[in-house]
Amino acid sequence: MKCRIALLLTIAVVIGLVAGCEEDNKSQTSSGSSAAKTEIAKTEPVEAKPVEPAPAKVEVPAEDVKPVESAKPATTDVKFVTSKGDIVIRLNAVKAPITTQNFVKYVNDKYFDGLIFHRVIKNFMIQGGGFTPDMQKKATRAAIINEASNGLKNARGTIAMARTNNPNSATSQFFINHKDNNDLNYGGVSGAGYAVFGKVIQGMDVVDAIAATPTARKNGMGDVPVTPIIIKSATVVK
Repeated sequence: MKCRIALLLTIAVVIGLVAGCEEDNKSQTSSGSSAAKTEIAKTEPVEAKPVEPAPAKVEVPAEDVKPVESAKPATTDVKFVTSKGDIVIRLNAVKAPITTQNFVKYVNDKYFDGLIFHRVIKNFMIQGGGFTPDMQKKATRAAIINEASNGLKNARGTIAMARTNNPNSATSQFFINHKDNNDLNYGGVSGAGYAVFGKVIQGMDVVDAIAATPTARKNGMGDVPVTPIIIKSATVVK
């Protein structure tokens, strides 16, 4: 009987030792696994977004700074030297920018040099800028739009663009009003009007002399001066 009791006690002790070892192994395994996970979490790389550098401030040398261009002049003076005398006309680039630019381009190209005043009517206007002394029409650039609605009136001494019945057909021909021609204004009898773009500031007496010259019919055209009145030169003087 004593031997059986001793055997049972021995078996119980062995079972207890085995169970204790298993618990220790589980505990160590769990602990080791947690530690490994923690270590992995610590060592796992995290992708970082690149930080864009702030733009560098560029210092501009003083000599590289371009000066601000001055505004274009509001007026331009053109001098006609004619066989009857000189006429100076002041063009209004503010009220008639397209017409002024077009006219100055013809002047700078020496287009008017050698042409004539081919249509002259006293107490109405004198017209030029299109024909040679032998009444040959000179080729032009493209037509421009009509700026007759700019508020400038066809008063005595003003210069305006000649055109056909098409309001937007003006090219190079111009006329100087010998008197106030209100019928030519925008909204008047002519409807679309004739675009005024400047006025005579010197030489109105020359305009009067041209208007008084005898005229006749020539090459199918009326009101042509008997003695050609030639534009010797046209230049921008201001």
